[in-house]
Parts: sequence; structure tokens; C-alpha cells
Amino acid sequence: MKTPRAWQKMLSGRRLDLLDPTPVDIEIEDIAHGLAFVARWNGQTLGDYAYSVAEHSLLVERLYSRLTPSAPAKWKLAALLHDAPEYVIGDMISPVKAAVGPGYDELDQRLAAAIHIRFGLPAAIPAQVKNRIKKADRISAWMEATQIAGFTEEEANRFFGKPDAQVIEGLDILLRPPMEARADYTARHNALLSEMG
Repeated sequence: MKTPRAWQKMLSGRRLDLLDPTPVDIEIEDIAHGLAFVARWNGQTLGDYAYSVAEHSLLVERLYSRLTPSAPAKWKLAALLHDAPEYVIGDMISPVKAAVGPGYDELDQRLAAAIHIRFGLPAAIPAQVKNRIKKADRISAWMEATQIAGFTEEEANRFFGKPDAQVIEGLDILLRPPMEARADYTARHNALLSEMG
């Protein structure tokens, strides 16, 4: 019986083995490009452009920085990369992830570990940092739900928790062409790597 192909060819020319990813096959340009074209909410959002995972990740990093102003650049980078595996496995809404089962999470964790190592982070992010990133992620989900995904505030509060108004003050959901999100994601990644020294 022929073994099924488990790798994907990236635009950079790399071949990423999805079942056994290695850090040397990961490039930020591939991540940024993929995430800029992956739609959050299965594309069920208002506007002329899908709300991309790249755009979401930029917002989560900003929210994480507001929640944790003294965080070092490496944990801000972890926040930016929190959904990076979705550049090859896509974004699934929570009900679908639950239905798919543990296989999706295992794949996600293997890819995340390789991505983290590639950019100088520990394979596993410390629980305290991960929890703070998850809080920023939930705040972003609340903002997205109420601004572009058709949820009432009451529904969003029930599913994601009501965020502190100060944390989200002055932040809005951006809907723009994928290439703009890709460029900003790459630039922010590079700036954080520079800060890390």
C-alpha cells in the first residue's frame, strides 16, 4: 500500500512535512502568506475582504502587549505566532475542532513547536504566558464577533467573556487586502526578532 503524501510544498520552495515538521523547513514569508489568505469565522464576516488569521494575529499581539506591558519581545512574538500552524492546516471554528477530536490538536502542537524553535522560542510556551495569550485571543474573538461576525454583545459575552473597555480602547477590526496584512505581519515579526537581539 502506497504511503500517502504528508508534505506540502511552500512558495519558498520548502517542503514541509506536516506529520514531522522541522524548523529548517519553516519560513516567515510562507507563514505570513498563508495566514493572510486563511479566513477567520469560515469567511462568514461582513465586509469586502475576509478577516484573515494574519490580521487576527496582529490584533492578538497588540492586545497581549496591552495586557502585559512589561512582556519581553519573545513573548510578544509568541503571541503573534499563536495561530501560525494555521498557515498549512487552516482555521477551524471551535465546534469543528471539537468534532474532529484530538488529531487536530496534536498536528497543531507539532507544527507550533517547530515554528517556535525556528524563531528562537521554546518549543512549549510557559503556561502563564500561554494563558495570557489565550486571554488576548478571547478578547480578539469578542471584538470580531461583535464587529464583523454578527454576534450581539450578549452572545459574545457568553461565549468569549466581556473584555475590559480600556484594553480594547482605540482598536478596531481591520478588513483589507491580504497582501497588506501579509506585509504587516512579516514586518511585525521582523521587528520583534530584532528586539530579541
